[in-house]
Amino acid sequence: MRRILLILLVSIQATLLYAQKEADLVQYVKPNIGSAHSRYFFYTPAAVPFGMAKLAPSTNGSEGNRSGWEAVGYDDRHRSIEGFANFHEFQIGGVLFAATVGKLKTVPGKLQEKNSGYRSSFDKADEYATAGYYRVLLKDYQIKAELTATERVGFHQYTFPETDSANVIFDIGHKLGESGPVLDAEVTYDGQHVWGYVVTKPVYVQKYQEKANVTMYFYAELDRIPVSYGAFIDSTQFNGLKTIKGKGAGMYLRFKTKKGDQIGIKTGLSYTSVENAKANLVKEASGLNFEKAKVKAIQNWNHSLGRIEVKGGLVQDRVKFYTGLFHALLGRGLANDVNGAYPKNDGSIGQIPLLKNGKLLHNHYNTDAIWGAFWNLTQLWAIAYPEYYNDWVQSQLLVYKDAGWLGDGIANSKYVSGVGTNFTGLAIAAAYNVGIRNYDVPLAYAAVRKNELEAKDRIPGAGKLDVGVFVAKGYSPFVKDQSGNPELNTHGSPFGASHTLEYSFSSFAAAQFAHAVHQPEDYKQLMKLSEGWKLLYDPGTKFIRPKDSLGKFLDRFNPFESWRGFQEGNAWQYTFYVPHAPEELVGMLGKETFSRRLDSIFTISQQNLFGGGKHIDAFAGIEGLYNHGNQPNLHVSWLFHYAGRPDLSQKWVRAICNEFYGTDGIHGYGYGQDEDQGQLGAWYVLAAMGLFDVKGLTAPEPSFLIGAPLFESVRIKLPKDIQKKDFLIQVSEQDPNHPYIQSGKLNGKNLTGLKLKFEDLRKGGVLELVLGGQAKSLNTVSRNK
Repeated sequence: MRRILLILLVSIQATLLYAQKEADLVQYVKPNIGSAHSRYFFYTPAAVPFGMAKLAPSTNGSEGNRSGWEAVGYDDRHRSIEGFANFHEFQIGGVLFAATVGKLKTVPGKLQEKNSGYRSSFDKADEYATAGYYRVLLKDYQIKAELTATERVGFHQYTFPETDSANVIFDIGHKLGESGPVLDAEVTYDGQHVWGYVVTKPVYVQKYQEKANVTMYFYAELDRIPVSYGAFIDSTQFNGLKTIKGKGAGMYLRFKTKKGDQIGIKTGLSYTSVENAKANLVKEASGLNFEKAKVKAIQNWNHSLGRIEVKGGLVQDRVKFYTGLFHALLGRGLANDVNGAYPKNDGSIGQIPLLKNGKLLHNHYNTDAIWGAFWNLTQLWAIAYPEYYNDWVQSQLLVYKDAGWLGDGIANSKYVSGVGTNFTGLAIAAAYNVGIRNYDVPLAYAAVRKNELEAKDRIPGAGKLDVGVFVAKGYSPFVKDQSGNPELNTHGSPFGASHTLEYSFSSFAAAQFAHAVHQPEDYKQLMKLSEGWKLLYDPGTKFIRPKDSLGKFLDRFNPFESWRGFQEGNAWQYTFYVPHAPEELVGMLGKETFSRRLDSIFTISQQNLFGGGKHIDAFAGIEGLYNHGNQPNLHVSWLFHYAGRPDLSQKWVRAICNEFYGTDGIHGYGYGQDEDQGQLGAWYVLAAMGLFDVKGLTAPEPSFLIGAPLFESVRIKLPKDIQKKDFLIQVSEQDPNHPYIQSGKLNGKNLTGLKLKFEDLRKGGVLELVLGGQAKSLNTVSRNK
């Protein structure tokens, strides 16, 4: 007996020691940062990394999203909540629950109209949000609402006052977030369960795959039986009705409660069927109550965030870091069920194979466009979440197998190409390039090749509809848009110059893939295409300049002008968009001219907070010299390395981290600029670690430029079955006023250049850096190729 007690004590001590090792990193996650004027999918605190169930309060999600990308959902400046939505994804939103007391209302009401609909006012002092958990007091009803989640199950808990009219509303048939108009909905109640679906037509689906729809399913289990129930269509109520179908459909349940009574709802979610939503609920939530689910969600976040553990530095920088990492792990969530069922592009249900151990071969995910993500998300995935990166590739290949083309963005496998280009091929090539290869490589190469070179029968959802003329001419000509859908032009593009730069970059990435899999003819052709940017370089102005279909530069050239040849930017910004050949760009301009021009750009842009200033708008800064709030600019501050001035990169990267990024609701990611499912957050994470690759991991020998970390130590620690040894960055003389690297060592050997091979990071080891307040000359990457 004493031996058994001793073993138990040792086991308990070991468990406690392990628990102590798992750092409480959730304390630094503040989801409300930057949530003013944010996209629908941005604010979803009650979720787990890469999950399907993403729960959040909605302040104006029901009020329309005409273009499909406007800022709706939750806004930190708003002071009323219409309810709590379960689905938040790019072009996907719906299944909203609400709790009220008193007279039953079955429409959400308007944000600017007090006491309209079932919405309630709230005070910011009564709201709390972190990674995995949300809480707020609905002031008008004195109801405490709490949210948490597992991967595919949303948990709601409502604590009521004493009343004989406690209402729980299931609003299924109304438009929400980026979902587009509702085509149909159905909801049914029986006993302690409510289930149903909603069919929507998102704006981007309408544009790129006109006949397709997006459907969301749910199966909810309540822990109490109501005293009465009914259904509704908009504001018309049908007491005692158990099922209803049509736009505006919903269900309500009414309860009698004592003060402090809680009503809990567990909701299985699915994109394939109600039956699979129920299966997800049973698999993930059986035996879980709200509190257990909350603890599990927070543990999940601590574990995932803990793959990059930073220590020291300013507390506000740790808040920016882990909140940014939270957003990077939040977007692009699960689209398959626990049994492997997933929504196919044609609307049918596909099946992901099961392994012998019962686990799925991989998961499938929804995803925003990958535009610009090679300067943030894919680098972060490669460093710390390679198994997710592999699954992301598998997701893209599922769509390719099902529909014949890679998709830039996918919503339930439907094509939702955001900007009409397609960098999926580049991202797949980069994954292969860094050793992430647990998929059908020949299929992956075929998909990448087709994406870069083929135009015949290319569908709108594949993007790059002008790739045929690019392949033929080496550049995409500027053509005026006459259709109102500029992304769908085939003989050129109103964004021909930026497309040329982008396609040149992705051709380079695909060429490396071709070389690796022994396709010499493809390699030769792709490498030739990667030089297309040179055709648009104007030596007279030293700018990238659009050309027409005859090969002539456009007249009336104004390098500040956006949208004429350049998508979401201008010539000042896009001239630096040669990430695969920055050495050549520097050579064309000359090192001194390059550094002087770029330094002056940042000096002037600093006055405008490196973006749109304090103007709250997603497109603020597009006509400026530099715009950190948008993808085409995100590599530019690191380009000084290639002109022999890494000190200027260190200076300006630090300034951007300090000034563009903030810690409040309005000043978070610029002022109301578009964070794009974790892209700006991931950029901060990389910059704060002091690692960045201008070439997006596409070079023959992928590597990171080394910058000055914001912390005393950065430890990258993956599960041992993924990476056996940790990689540690140790920083001496770390200080907010020390942005400059003085010296460094890798595994005890002096650095000969500010470059870290990806292979060395993956092996594990120690990078030691000494920082200081004065710039110091150090051998640069341009002399250490």
